[in-house]
Amino acid sequence: MEQQSTREISERPENYLGPDLNPEGLILKPQELAPGVYALMANIMPKDNNGVIIGEHGVLVIDAGVNGTISQQIQQHIRELTDKPLRYLVNTTYHGDHTFGNAAFPEQVTIISSRQNKQSMHDLAYEKQMRSGNLRGNVAAVADVTTWRRPDVTFERFCEVDLGNKIVQLWHFGPGNAPGDTIVYVPDAKIAWTGNFLMRAGICHMLLEGGPVPYIKTLQAMKATLDVKTIVPGHGPMGEGPAALDALIGYLEELDQRVRADIDAGMSLEAILASYPCPQNLVLPTQLPFAAALNPLNQQLHRLNILAVYREVKGKSSTAAR
Repeated sequence: MEQQSTREISERPENYLGPDLNPEGLILKPQELAPGVYALMANIMPKDNNGVIIGEHGVLVIDAGVNGTISQQIQQHIRELTDKPLRYLVNTTYHGDHTFGNAAFPEQVTIISSRQNKQSMHDLAYEKQMRSGNLRGNVAAVADVTTWRRPDVTFERFCEVDLGNKIVQLWHFGPGNAPGDTIVYVPDAKIAWTGNFLMRAGICHMLLEGGPVPYIKTLQAMKATLDVKTIVPGHGPMGEGPAALDALIGYLEELDQRVRADIDAGMSLEAILASYPCPQNLVLPTQLPFAAALNPLNQQLHRLNILAVYREVKGKSSTAAR
């Protein structure tokens, strides 16, 4: 059996409350960003966003939803937008809220993702357990997910899909939120779907499988390679690509330096959590319509990131001591 090289950190800070991904009430709203290029934006943040790209010969959809019901909603939008055949589904990450709906797509639809994402999709029961806390008690939402359909086609770093007069590029630059984060990029429109890898500036990210330094290198590789004007993240509002990249690189650099310095000063995890509040650039202006929902979440995710860095540094210190 293929095995993933890392697993998501299962520990959470005391009284932690992660993102609400319960699909109840989720309605995806199509927004045309360029000819044939649509974002499917969640009506309730931070539930999952999706995407649809239409070419002369077929359609590519980005992410599958958390269950069959959401998958069917995505497919209904495609039927309303075009009569072109649905040919491809891309998974930006292996996480169940992006992939549990894979099995509800027709068998003839080719699923594509990075090799690392496919390797991570090997334990359905464990993945359901990891996402259960985000379902806000609605575990019945994934009762129909009895098969975790894995990608049919994988790639290492780059893959290109020709939909007919519409080129879609798929990129894997390295580890970030997860080992296999996959970027879906439409070069003629300079639009990228970034999954859990990159959110709008001002939205906190999650360190789940690795520390800040590899993540920073991956972000820098994306910045050096792609000319991205607009990002459609897996969660939350759309944003400007350069601002999002710079904001996350800056946050991760500060997070890594601050937590390491506090550990060197002999501070405990509890003391670091108490003394390191959410940075001001992750406090959204109250006049933004999504600030009320996302500001508390930013604080929670920042606490999780402190914990992740603390455990990583302490783990490496223990290994070195032996």
